[in-house]
Amino acid sequence: MNAPHRLFVITRPALRTVGALACLGLGLGACASNALVSAPIDPNSPVAADVAKLSQETRAFPTFEGIPPVPTDVRPVKAWGQSARKVELAAAALERETAPNTWTLTGTETFAARALREVGPAPSGPESTTAMTEAYARELRKRATPPPPPKR
Repeated sequence: MNAPHRLFVITRPALRTVGALACLGLGLGACASNALVSAPIDPNSPVAADVAKLSQETRAFPTFEGIPPVPTDVRPVKAWGQSARKVELAAAALERETAPNTWTLTGTETFAARALREVGPAPSGPESTTAMTEAYARELRKRATPPPPPKR
């Protein structure tokens, strides 16, 4: 918003006093009347008896003495910032190290040889021959029947 600040400031002391008194009067009026105290209770409600009983009880309000002390086993605020900085530095280092054209694959022959050793020898029986596969495919083609021609 680019409106001048002077448009939002009340410069006349009389208006300022009247506005402050109006706000104060509304605030005190709201505090003095409690709508919840005088609200009627629906007798058909299943909790009507409990509401009536609890509204008549006087209970102690919490005090500032009930606020627990500040824990001492929590790391200080400065340590949180230091830990966050370490994480940010580690992230920056990781991005630098894994940027494009910063790494190469080496030692792939050793990796492949180890993987082949772990897998074991390749199958050398008839189930791995191309001729058997072609014969099976020919047999399937012979058995296959074309779909019937469309009816007109």
